[in-house]
Amino acid sequence: MKKPFFKSDPAAPAALTCRVERRVRFEEVDTLGIVWHGRYPSYLEDVREALGDRYGIGYMDFFANGVVAPIKQLYLDYHLPLHLHEKLTIEGRLHWTEAARLNLDYRIYNAEGRLATSAFSIQMMLDRHSLEILMITPPFYREFLERWQGGILAETV
Repeated sequence: MKKPFFKSDPAAPAALTCRVERRVRFEEVDTLGIVWHGRYPSYLEDVREALGDRYGIGYMDFFANGVVAPIKQLYLDYHLPLHLHEKLTIEGRLHWTEAARLNLDYRIYNAEGRLATSAFSIQMMLDRHSLEILMITPPFYREFLERWQGGILAETV
């Protein structure tokens, strides 16, 4: 990755980071034993769920507060292939924004620690019932942002 997907603001708190380790399963590869490109979004979901659960902003937290957060944009760069039974590490970072959206970038590393894939996703917050885009950050997420900005949420890996 030549440049970051999201611009950093020196006044913003550090990104919140989470890592998940797993192994490539048989169902995820093609006949050559290489991970099929369509499986990578699922890898990103693994770390996105872990990050949400770690910081109290998982899918069910949104749902309980009348909000859904579907993917608006997803972008992936494939650098190296992953192979059957290979161990991989998926790293996700949630970037600060006060908008009613989630900006995440990802890195997938192979067993040797080399960058295999870089990616980003943007999730928009919608009202769960009307499916209207939220223009204002919902109260529960505003509280999360206040904890993050106040240093209560430390970056953990």
